[in-house]
Amino acid sequence: MSIFSRPTAVNLSDAAIKLKEIISKAASTVTVPESVFQAYIEAAEIMLDDDVATNKAIGSHGANFLQHQQNNSKRFSVLTHCNTGSLATAGYGTALGVIRALHAQGVLERAYCTETRPFNQGSRLTAFELVHEKIPATLIADSAAAALMKEGRVDAVIVGADRVTANGDTANKIGTYSLALCAMHHHIPFYVAAPLTSIDLSLSSGQEIVIEERSAKELLHTRGGLGEQVAASGISVWNPAFDVTPANLIAGIITEKGVITKNDMKDDAFDIKDFIEKATGKSTV
Repeated sequence: MSIFSRPTAVNLSDAAIKLKEIISKAASTVTVPESVFQAYIEAAEIMLDDDVATNKAIGSHGANFLQHQQNNSKRFSVLTHCNTGSLATAGYGTALGVIRALHAQGVLERAYCTETRPFNQGSRLTAFELVHEKIPATLIADSAAAALMKEGRVDAVIVGADRVTANGDTANKIGTYSLALCAMHHHIPFYVAAPLTSIDLSLSSGQEIVIEERSAKELLHTRGGLGEQVAASGISVWNPAFDVTPANLIAGIITEKGVITKNDMKDDAFDIKDFIEKATGKSTV
């Protein structure tokens, strides 16, 4: 049995490999096909429960950490990108989970979400979740983020992650890198919220991450490639689905085990391997 998943994100392939192992083990020990199916369902349900618990822990750690970093100011506003909520996870969310937790604690002034072109995960999914949860929120064009920051309306930026390398470089939806640069220019802290399963210690830096490129139709046509053509026929298209934000632009990585911050004793760099070993009590070698 071969395992195929999109190349940039690490969680999907990790889950698929684990389920493959469970199916293979069940198939070698049971006599009826229904038992293999039942083993798969039980494993998937455990994954569901674990993912929701992980997301809620990320939300709690992130909300508490941000309040501390904001000097316990009464209320503050957060900008996020793409979709990292219940529609992207098993439930609750990562970066959006932090926003949910901030709202539940009564300290969120407003959540800003980007459209996230060209597939509009922000306007189609994140905006829907924010409205559904009755969280005060405002949708902005991707290109409006810098102006919003300049006006002083953003206190922190929180995004998800498809893959985090050993040094903290982070691959996420295209446009994340631009937000991180804008945030640094405006002296706004930029955080990544992701489970430990999104961390790939086998890669030393973001230069080793394979970036998926998507169909040209997503830019040439409306509705992320599903609608009418709006761009000139014959124009060339470059459409990477993700970009890599270097670790030096990231203030902290929020996980279910706590927030990974930079070590002043180690050239202001992340020591992710050490954090994981201490948090899990397991060697990463």
